[in-house]
Amino acid sequence: MAAYPRTTEATGVLGWIDERFPILETWKAHMSEYYAPKNFNVWYYFGVLAMLVLVIQIVSGIFLTMHYKPDSELAFASVEYIMRDVPGGWFIRYMHSTGASAFFIVVYFHMFRGLMYGSYKGKRELVWLIGMALYLALMAEAFMGYMLPWGQMSFWGAQVIINLFQTIPVVGDSLSVWIRGDFVISDPTLNRLFAFHVAAVPLILVALVFVHIVALHTVGSNNPDGIEIKALKDDKGVPLDGIPFHPYYTVHDIPAIVVFLMAFFAIIFFMPEMGGYFLEHANFEPANPLKTPVHIAPVWYFTPFYTILRAVTLSPFMGTLAMFGAIIMLFLLPWLDRNPIKSWRYRNTAHMLNLAIFAAVFMILGYLGVKPVTPELKELGVRMTEIYFLFFIVIFAHSNSEKVGRYLVWFLVLAAAIVAIDFYRANPEDAESYGQIWWQMIWPIAYLAMTLLLPFLMRGCNAEKAVPERVTS
Repeated sequence: MAAYPRTTEATGVLGWIDERFPILETWKAHMSEYYAPKNFNVWYYFGVLAMLVLVIQIVSGIFLTMHYKPDSELAFASVEYIMRDVPGGWFIRYMHSTGASAFFIVVYFHMFRGLMYGSYKGKRELVWLIGMALYLALMAEAFMGYMLPWGQMSFWGAQVIINLFQTIPVVGDSLSVWIRGDFVISDPTLNRLFAFHVAAVPLILVALVFVHIVALHTVGSNNPDGIEIKALKDDKGVPLDGIPFHPYYTVHDIPAIVVFLMAFFAIIFFMPEMGGYFLEHANFEPANPLKTPVHIAPVWYFTPFYTILRAVTLSPFMGTLAMFGAIIMLFLLPWLDRNPIKSWRYRNTAHMLNLAIFAAVFMILGYLGVKPVTPELKELGVRMTEIYFLFFIVIFAHSNSEKVGRYLVWFLVLAAAIVAIDFYRANPEDAESYGQIWWQMIWPIAYLAMTLLLPFLMRGCNAEKAVPERVTS
């Protein structure tokens, strides 16, 4: 029988391993001979930072599991034991809680970079879809971990989130009982959330990270210019505008990692609760089914979608549908944005305004989610929700900037739809909300004016720049 052909010239132990497992071939394919664009900027740090935080969460989570008790009678006390009696336990717990927020911070920046540079285009649809699946798995992991301390916000947060499934017609009641493992939030609920948090979902996360990187390295990394570097190669097949990921970018990322860790540990040592945003004050009280917190709100990284849930008041199910729909719309971006130009550097001004406003609206939705409901903030939440969903329609309208007349048509149709919805919502008998509805209508109308009417009236706002053949610095 012929021997397995060697693909490298390695000798010794490494050669022995490489004959049986393609370790050097894998290293070359994904590191030393994987050519990345040479014009990566600071926005490209967040991918490696996300992987760093994933490692921090796994390692700190393993140590926390050694002392945590997944029992509704003992869970809260076991967390206090970790904080007070386990040597270094406070540090590990704060590392894990701070890491949860840090994970979402770097992931949100990573996703926004994808929006800026069109990283969901050019055969990268699957990379985007896998990344969005990662985001969903991360949200599930964070929700389950948030329940484990079994404090007041843990208990009542689980109550609110699981009850959302109860709003689904026909199967809602049975589904919510199946998720809880009981008719109420109790010990079986905590046990199954613990099992998913420490075993099932982390395995899914690691698997998705692996396939995300493999898919990325198959089609190649995008860059700030949105140019395919594989299109121009030298006689050896090396992209003219590419450099080996190792050692150039592995060394390039070290300063960003150092700065990130300095900020990360500064938060752990000096402000681990971050004013109640990273660790909510109510969660330092043990869970009490007979005492409802004055203001129930999820942790900050869920609050944009929580605001959307509260904004849709047609029925509980419609609110739930809107909340999950807000996430689903992100999955559809590769097919909504059909403009061949990837990077916002060369798109029209209206598109750049659209992305900037979307980022601002997302942050406003997050802020509103942690505030108590007042008539003014409630209506503002409705308007920000409208703009959130309008963003995806506008980005579709921007796909073909040559047909300028369509901008006016889209503006008139969408503005008329907003006015019609407001006539349906307005109740003259409720003077306060009635006034709020009509004066706050200015927000979505102004958004549509800036993103659709402006490029129609001012052709300079609709002008797209020529995309260079080679990457720029």
